[in-house]
Amino acid sequence: MDVPQKRLKVAVVMGGFSEEREISLLSGANVCEHLNPEIFEVFPIDIAETSWECILEHKRYPIDKRDFSLLLNETVVHFDVVFNAIHGSPGEDGLLAAYFELLGIKQTASNHYASALSFNKHDLLCIARELSIPTAKSQAIHFNDLEDYSKVAENLKFPVFVKANRSGSSFGIEKIDMAEALPEAIKRVAAVDKDVLIEEALVGPEITIGVVRLNDKLEALPATLIETDNVFFDYEAKYQGASREITPAPLPQPMIDAANEMAITLHRHLGLQGVSRSEFILVDGVPHLLEINTTPGLTKKSLIPQQIVAHGGTLEALFEAMIHEALRH
Repeated sequence: MDVPQKRLKVAVVMGGFSEEREISLLSGANVCEHLNPEIFEVFPIDIAETSWECILEHKRYPIDKRDFSLLLNETVVHFDVVFNAIHGSPGEDGLLAAYFELLGIKQTASNHYASALSFNKHDLLCIARELSIPTAKSQAIHFNDLEDYSKVAENLKFPVFVKANRSGSSFGIEKIDMAEALPEAIKRVAAVDKDVLIEEALVGPEITIGVVRLNDKLEALPATLIETDNVFFDYEAKYQGASREITPAPLPQPMIDAANEMAITLHRHLGLQGVSRSEFILVDGVPHLLEINTTPGLTKKSLIPQQIVAHGGTLEALFEAMIHEALRH
């Protein structure tokens, strides 16, 4: 007689502290829906600034932050692994990863150092350049360094993007066409992060590429071409239907191959874990890195789910692979 295998207790953390909280809740719900109940016992956990709670059958149970445990029906539940579905802070910037590392709990996203490094746009672009990966010309500035505004105007060609250095790709970003508009744009963006990145605008098609370890091999998922009538791929374009996302991207294969190689190189060099999503602008056919997302969207409409389906896989298999990779580390 076969002994039933014990199901793994998986805490799916979602929500977070950033403007991407609502999207993260949708991502987490989609992960919970696609985890095989015969293999995993799933615990949805909402991480908010004022409370950490597990939500089961419309009831909320507090998480003990001392050891990330749950008291359920007079039984203390300890989790085998955490599935990190938080976009922005604290799931993507390394804060939550550091907490789990201190507690010795495995989780599906990258470690705290790789997460924090990837979340810092300026530092990431510096590493990309060291790897001979093209990027836009840019300059970092701190909001308090007011005298540097004029230097930016001298060193960069307009139009430029003004970006919060540590934020998701949908918030804290503005496109500026002339130097006179720069000081006010920096002030607005500095409300998101005092460290600001000013970057020359690149002209060309935008593509995004997911990288994940499947069958113990790093693979680039089919690229997605992003088309939008908005100024850039902002929150409205990304989450409210103001864009066209074509997967696989109908572009010449040599361009896709070059971007795939860059995305895999970055994932490996940075020591990323789970799934990452690299975004590029093709300038005269040459991929230029914009940024990397280490906990990308996993909603029903997100890009990674589109790409895994185009790859011939399923979300069930993807999420299971991510969990088993986390348990091996």
